[in-house]
Amino acid sequence: MSQKIYLGADHAGFERKEFLKKTLVDNEYVVIDLGNDHFDQEDDYPDFAFAVAKKVASEPGSFGILICANGQGMCIAANKISGIRGVLGYNTWAAETSRHDDDTNVLCLPGKSLTDEETKEIVKVWLKTKFAGEERFVRRIEKIES
Repeated sequence: MSQKIYLGADHAGFERKEFLKKTLVDNEYVVIDLGNDHFDQEDDYPDFAFAVAKKVASEPGSFGILICANGQGMCIAANKISGIRGVLGYNTWAAETSRHDDDTNVLCLPGKSLTDEETKEIVKVWLKTKFAGEERFVRRIEKIES
């Protein structure tokens, strides 16, 4: 079965989300778009962050990708949901190490400062990187969860 990915974006990330959705589907991921489903200058990023984060938290093994202007608001909101380890993926190194070391399950992206190609590469690296599972990484995650 293909990897399940929940997507969400506000107005500042809407176009980038639409590009990414097509890219992921073309690469045979199961993509569930939780909004926004249209461009709305007045929408609020927490609505989409909470929707995606709640789904990811309730479905172990799934992933979430959120996009807003700088990615920070989405990350703050998503991390309010128990079981979420959201990270700002500002480049491929950050994305890779967040999966390898921290077993992140939500990737937040800045829609205003990345190109489509940069976004695609960051997401590709994040999705293909596995959690190392080393004792020190597990210990640190357990401390966060407790």
